[in-house]
Amino acid sequence: MWEGRFKSQALLDEAALAACMVYVDLNPIRAKMANSPEESDHTSAQKRLTSAIEGKQPKQLLRFAGMPRQIMPKGLPFELKSYLGLVELTGRIMRDDKRGHIDNSCLPLLERLNISPENWLKLTTQFTRVFHGAVGRASSHESYCENLNRKRRTSMSNCEKLFG
Repeated sequence: MWEGRFKSQALLDEAALAACMVYVDLNPIRAKMANSPEESDHTSAQKRLTSAIEGKQPKQLLRFAGMPRQIMPKGLPFELKSYLGLVELTGRIMRDDKRGHIDNSCLPLLERLNISPENWLKLTTQFTRVFHGAVGRASSHESYCENLNRKRRTSMSNCEKLFG
């Protein structure tokens, strides 16, 4: 059914899973179709970044459950920030056999998204304690409330503070 270049491979542990995910998410960059993960159309990295900026988890993607532990909740066995850091680091490595990479002059991911490391840490570790209701940049939050005719803007001060 599949052509010769397609094959099924078993991913036996977290390292194999992470390597495969990063490989797939960097394909548009390596093919020089995009310059960064947030510009890489049709990748889980782009979808996760877009959702994270809005303070959401993409429904169609398995969430990150954090580091492996005895009682493991359903989800990918590492943290989103660790995964995105791995994508960024790997994407900056130039390869002779590929046309593209993330240019070293490109700002780090959180700087490109205009989110401080302290705010990112708070967003990813205290999300449910910090936010109630709609979450995202102030402009997104305002549009959301206007579209639903909501006068009360819950968590707006935290959105402004954490998302910049």
